[in-house]
Amino acid sequence: MTSNLVAHNVNLRPGRSIRVQGEVAADPKSFALNLGTDSNNLCLHFNPRFKIFGDVNKTVYNSRKAGVWEKELRDPVFPFQPGSVIEVCITFDVAELTIKLPDGHTFKFPNRHNLETINYLETNGDLKIKSVTFE
Repeated sequence: MTSNLVAHNVNLRPGRSIRVQGEVAADPKSFALNLGTDSNNLCLHFNPRFKIFGDVNKTVYNSRKAGVWEKELRDPVFPFQPGSVIEVCITFDVAELTIKLPDGHTFKFPNRHNLETINYLETNGDLKIKSVTFE
């Protein structure tokens, strides 16, 4: 299952959140949620990896500027199961993005590009999107 969703003009401002609900594929490799200004400029690349790129059950966070990936951060917490329904909530603030995982664990990722508005959302990989909510 490869699901792709791209949204422009998202207009996510500091203090606001985006909540993504979806169903993980039965035999997933990975999925990603990307936020930024466009596909080459991402303030957040959230990438749970089940089994890909030599990673097994790892959550990888990164950013991308002018098409170049920056330094990855990794979180050993991996509350994702094949075939499960999940919800991830990302809160955007001037200094950082806070990612709340399905088990309630949170991870803070710096706003490396000092974005004041997020206008681009992309999802891809082994996650079938059920809903996207802006709060």
